[in-house]
Formats: sequence, C-alpha cells, structure tokens
Amino acid sequence: MSKKCQKYESLFLFSDEEALKAHLEQCPECRAEHEKMQKVSELLQEVKPHFIKKRKQQAQMKIACAVSFMLLSGTVLGLVNFNPEISDTLRYGAALEAEDFGFPVDDYGFLLVE
Repeated sequence: MSKKCQKYESLFLFSDEEALKAHLEQCPECRAEHEKMQKVSELLQEVKPHFIKKRKQQAQMKIACAVSFMLLSGTVLGLVNFNPEISDTLRYGAALEAEDFGFPVDDYGFLLVE
C-alpha cells in the first residue's frame, strides 16, 4: 500500500505560492492534482460569462415583473376607486342608487325635491 501525499491541500490553502511551487516540483502526485485543479479553474473561467449573463437576465425579468405588477395594480385600483358603479358592484353586489341610501326619488330615479 503506497502512501499518498497529503500536503497539497494544506499548502494550497495555508502556504504562500513559492512554497507550493517548490513542493510541486518535488512531488508528482501533488503536481498531477494541481494540473487537475488548473483545468477545472480554466473551465470555470470559460463558463463564468454565461452565468453572469443569465443572472443579469433574471434580474431584468424580476424588474419587468415588478413594474408590470405595479402598473396593473395601479390601474385596477384606480378603476375601482374612481368608478363608483364598479366599487358598489364589488362591495354590495349591485350599483347603488339614491333610493338605496333612503333618499326620496321620483319615477326616473332622480332625487325628489319638494
């Protein structure tokens, strides 16, 4: 059973670059591990712009959804608040007339003034 070198991770994380390079020149196992890590790093750098672009698109979609929601809700609330017939229909099931409030009205539904 051969002993595998365990120094690569500790040198990579806690040592300076010169000590790591000196060890890589002497240890073929760590050199192979370092080459694998370099390839992975290169692949990550290659796909990084794709993920940044995707993240920007997601942010733009969130902003577009928020703006659409604000415009839609503002329009709906404006229609309901400034149109008493819609507001009354939603609240009471029908548009309220003057006689529903107890005022005297004539045959046409106008207020009766005596």
